Amino acid sequence: MSKLSVPAGKRIFAEGELNNAMYIIIQGNVEIFFTVNNSQTRLAIMKPGDFFGEMALFSSNPRSATARTITVAELAVIESKQQLENFLVKNPKFAAKMVSIMADRLARTNELLITSMENAVAKKIEFSTNNEKEQTAAESGVEDLD
Repeated sequence: MSKLSVPAGKRIFAEGELNNAMYIIIQGNVEIFFTVNNSQTRLAIMKPGDFFGEMALFSSNPRSATARTITVAELAVIESKQQLENFLVKNPKFAAKMVSIMADRLARTNELLITSMENAVAKKIEFSTNNEKEQTAAESGVEDLD
């Protein structure tokens, strides 16, 4: 594990990048956000003791968000599963905290996925209903249903 000092306003990693490190904040604040249609959505503001980027140690997928410092930040950098395992064995309280936080993050992701799926189904039903109305109107010669 190494340490990294990052000035305020600097990017640690960007959405879409391949990066294999996890970070623990020793000092400072970091924001996590993603961008859709040139609009940034903040997911979290991290503070000392928080960790981020852990999925990079378990998956080869590109980063799903960007991490950028808000203030000068001192970070511990974990660059492999083996380093993480060694760190967790030496820091069991942090290990318990990490499991709890990852479970919370997974629960929030599941909630977002369910909401997204519900919205998609509702849009399909609305689209289908509108198409049926238009087809019925066309078949009956009605110009406007509203």
